[in-house]
Amino acid sequence: MRMSRALLAIPAAAMFLAFPGVAHADESVQVQLQDLNETGATGTATLTATNGGDLKVMIRSKGMTPNSPHAQHVHGAANGMDFHCPDKSADTNGNGYVSTEEGLPMYGDIFISLTTTGDTTKASGLAVDRMPKADAQGNLSYERTIPASDLPKGTIEHLKDLHLVQHGIDANKNGKYDMEALGESTFAKSIGVNGIPAEATDPATCGMVSGAAAGSVPAGGVATGDGSTAGGSPMMMYTVGGLALLGAAGAVVARRRFAGER
Repeated sequence: MRMSRALLAIPAAAMFLAFPGVAHADESVQVQLQDLNETGATGTATLTATNGGDLKVMIRSKGMTPNSPHAQHVHGAANGMDFHCPDKSADTNGNGYVSTEEGLPMYGDIFISLTTTGDTTKASGLAVDRMPKADAQGNLSYERTIPASDLPKGTIEHLKDLHLVQHGIDANKNGKYDMEALGESTFAKSIGVNGIPAEATDPATCGMVSGAAAGSVPAGGVATGDGSTAGGSPMMMYTVGGLALLGAAGAVVARRRFAGER
């Protein structure tokens, strides 16, 4: 009798294993955020694609500019382009720091703005009133689940091809963003927004995704490091990305928060 029951259980188990999608667990990828401008900032992030198609984002960073907001984004593309984190060779003006406009051709346009509430499109790229703020010790903690309906097309399928960038550095180690260290942000000024410290817009960390979500398709659009884009030059790409990053609403808030509040 016991043998019969065991034999009957085998087909049932085989049937269950034949349909693994019936109880599919969430898929996660990991990101190690590394210092991009020699400020010592580092962090870790987890991107989790849920069964319902939502995206859970968890970030823990340290060494960030204390008591200050940090714009942060998922960068890259879902069309097979091969974007990546830049190194010091991206510092084309030789001032010792990779600026936003120098980094954009390498790490790609804003794909998702990692705000704390509200809109997550690239139009909210510098909505600093809705970006996470580091504490007095420079630690930053962020968690949010972005609904599937708010994600750009192809996010989950190309999750492993995306990466994270956090902005805002303290080059002169005085605990705030100011003009004294690196002067005015040429990136902000180039799109008509004056009075923004370069420290506020320069990238602090960048991290590539390690691992892959189920069904992810490898990127293969351009050779790593050539800064090419699909449908435009690097200059065109960072201009479009810049207009999103410092849109009208974000620019007004940025000026008030970065230049006047302190």
